[in-house]
Amino acid sequence: MGKQYNKVQKRRRRKKYFKRKREQTKSSITLKKSSGGASAPAKKAAKKAAKKAAKKATKKVAKKAAKKVAKKAAKKAAKKVAPESTEEKAAAEESTAEDSPAAE
Repeated sequence: MGKQYNKVQKRRRRKKYFKRKREQTKSSITLKKSSGGASAPAKKAAKKAAKKAAKKATKKVAKKAAKKVAKKAAKKAAKKVAPESTEEKAAAEESTAEDSPAAE
């Protein structure tokens, strides 16, 4: 009769052990969901905010660079046009100078 009693006791202990384990896993799962669920969206929101800030910064830098390039191009164009116009003015002055002594 002792062997049978030992088997029954082992079986009872095993059942209690499994019951404790199930409860422990259930409680850990609920803790993970509540804590992980709250922090995950916060992390995602932080990442999105960081991405937006980075995009804004790159856009600002790109705009500044584009403005600088445009100003340089405008200055170069003005320099190219300016010597031609000064040459034309000089030629026009010479022609008017030549015409006026001939008219006198």
